[in-house]
Amino acid sequence: MNDTSSPFPPNAAAAHARLAEFALHAGADYAKKRNFDLGAGAHRHVSTLSPYLRMKVLDEADVCRAVLSRMDPRDADKFIAEVWWRTYWKGWMEQRPAVWAAYRDDLTRLHNEVQTQSGLRARWEAACLGQTGIKPFDHWAQELVQTGYLHNHARMWFASIWIFTLELPWQLGADFFLRHLLDGDAAVNTLSWRWVAGIQTRGKTYLADAGNIAKFTDGRFVGTQGLAQNAAPVSAPPPPERQPLPEITPYAGAPADRVGLLLHSDDLGAPFLERIGVTPASVAFLDCTAAQSPWQSAPMVVEFRTALARDVWPHVQILDTEDGIHSWVEEQGLDHIVAPHAPVGSARSALRRHRKTDKTPVSEVRREIDSAAWPLATAGFFKFRKHIPDLLDRFAG
Repeated sequence: MNDTSSPFPPNAAAAHARLAEFALHAGADYAKKRNFDLGAGAHRHVSTLSPYLRMKVLDEADVCRAVLSRMDPRDADKFIAEVWWRTYWKGWMEQRPAVWAAYRDDLTRLHNEVQTQSGLRARWEAACLGQTGIKPFDHWAQELVQTGYLHNHARMWFASIWIFTLELPWQLGADFFLRHLLDGDAAVNTLSWRWVAGIQTRGKTYLADAGNIAKFTDGRFVGTQGLAQNAAPVSAPPPPERQPLPEITPYAGAPADRVGLLLHSDDLGAPFLERIGVTPASVAFLDCTAAQSPWQSAPMVVEFRTALARDVWPHVQILDTEDGIHSWVEEQGLDHIVAPHAPVGSARSALRRHRKTDKTPVSEVRREIDSAAWPLATAGFFKFRKHIPDLLDRFAG
């Protein structure tokens, strides 16, 4: 990936520079203009930090600390709340992992249906290629494929049109996003699509409106025709019962052990190494992008994630399968693997499969901020939001 031409240079320096620049505008400017989608290359009213947050090059504390060093919490309230939405979605899914499993089962079924039902395949292909005749929708489909990013408001409009106007399964739309978004995340993406469809908050859907699109695209798309006039909630089973967060077994390697650090697509950082007293003999990065979908993910996404891993850890070894983990362990003579905790998603599935076929102990370490915040995602976001000041005091003070 070319650092100079990409809107998202795959390096930590770019992430921190972007944060420092945007932190000055995270107050009134953000609150007033955040909903305006001005198009590719003009997303100046939002932070565009999500690809870096997705990979934990930055975390919520980093972002909030930078903003709060420049303004009062009341002035940045709207932006800070949006930052913690990602945390909320992650915590909600961690306590209900069956939602991800059900989505993957649905996707396997729909993959077969796309192959066998010509009508569904034609409508799905037109939507993915941006050839539906609905001008803003087609523009967003093409922008996503070309840049790996969409403004959050555009994502909501796009999902609504996909579900209620084109009448395509929401799971196929979630998959399209996950295959192309640089910030594509199992929890955030899946649950956001469920929200638009009226599944996540039961009965509450999001309807794309031509007037709203015209206003918040600054007149780029006026008079859009053919949009659905109502959005009946998609039928779905109720969410599963909440479960406790997975227990984390403390690292208990011997002092003489050769320990490998295994990073993955959900976390490129290892702030715990000093705390547990480990200097890794070897560092590897497990890229699980390809495992997210039965269809091929965009090469841009893979390139971004692997390039970012190489920037943060210059001598990292890139792995793309569980077999790669086994070969890495054998080649490096490792006695123990330590890894950042893998939340619900493809990295967790890969680590679980590896444990079943390899006897090398694997210890995961969950970030303290996640251990504190995720259990608070018990119901809706506004209940979770009440805890944000305490989380800020603890982690961003």
